[in-house]
Amino acid sequence: MRIGVLGNEGSWYVHDLERAAECLKHSMTRLDFPRLRGRVDSRDTSFVTDATPLNSFDALIVRTMPPGSLEQVVYRMDALAALEASGILIVNRPKSIECAVDKFLTTHRLGRAGLCVPATVVCEDADSALSAFEELGGDVVVKPLFGAEGRGILRVNDLDLAWRTFRTLERLNSVLYLQEFIDHPGWDLRV
Repeated sequence: MRIGVLGNEGSWYVHDLERAAECLKHSMTRLDFPRLRGRVDSRDTSFVTDATPLNSFDALIVRTMPPGSLEQVVYRMDALAALEASGILIVNRPKSIECAVDKFLTTHRLGRAGLCVPATVVCEDADSALSAFEELGGDVVVKPLFGAEGRGILRVNDLDLAWRTFRTLERLNSVLYLQEFIDHPGWDLRV
């Protein structure tokens, strides 16, 4: 079986997948999302990374969605959906990845499923965020709406820092995503 892995070079999971593929006598190739190139004509849609055609794989494993602009992330998601529609097995399906990188959607779905989630407020202006900061006890975690692997997360527990942070994010046209800070023993629980 030919397996392509979209993941970070040198990461523990790529090494572990390489080891497992070798043990099972499968071939595995690591691929880079930023090197993805699509081609569409009236007969076909195809994708390559460097010179490797993605439709030559039996399966693609998506282990990470690297940071990028909204356009880049949407294009990558569309490419995965097109590859899946063409019959290639995608492990970590595009719809699952879409939910995982969108913190509001993930939090909403987890809460609706009855799982405990931190109190969360999502808004678009600094005044609303400052009210939420106070509602949430004056100790919050501010996160980018889209992202993964803990990038861009900031703990804010000072009123002046909260105001400056929220104003800056508002000026950048960011969605402000605030969660109450929950004291913990020094390790993460991630879903």
